[in-house]
Amino acid sequence: MKTSLVAPVPPAIAVDRSPIQGRGVFAREPIAAGTRILEYTGARITSAEADASAAEDDDPARGHHTLFFAVDDDTVIDGSRGGSDACFVNHSCDPNCEILISRKRVYVHAQRDIEPGEELHYDYWYLTDETYTLEDLRRIYPCRCGSAACRGTIARPPPRRRRRRAEGAAE
Repeated sequence: MKTSLVAPVPPAIAVDRSPIQGRGVFAREPIAAGTRILEYTGARITSAEADASAAEDDDPARGHHTLFFAVDDDTVIDGSRGGSDACFVNHSCDPNCEILISRKRVYVHAQRDIEPGEELHYDYWYLTDETYTLEDLRRIYPCRCGSAACRGTIARPPPRRRRRRAEGAAE
């Protein structure tokens, strides 16, 4: 059997207005679970450069918006500079896609079968300052996915604090 050197054709997608947030990416044909749909591309910058850029652009009155994707502790992809349509894939707390990182490249894969017209989304699980409360995260990084599983924020929830036992309580 002859092996093809041609890369598989990615599924047809389209960027359009999203009911979740701004623009989104939609399937134009059925996409099978496990399919690699898109690569998140853009300028590769250091974490320090991304932090400096985010600090300049972080205006609470405008809300939070970023096209950065952290590949590892040192490398960040800036989707606003030469990025692909992957930067328009929105967040959902009940996603149909997942992110797979391989050799410092970031891919959007279908977690389940996706129907034509369905918006693609993955859970951003955005990392933030651990001192933020869930209320802070819902205010600063609100989620608009509308799923039954919605946690109200695109950020990773803060760790649950263990309650201290009352002094003298029986053990």
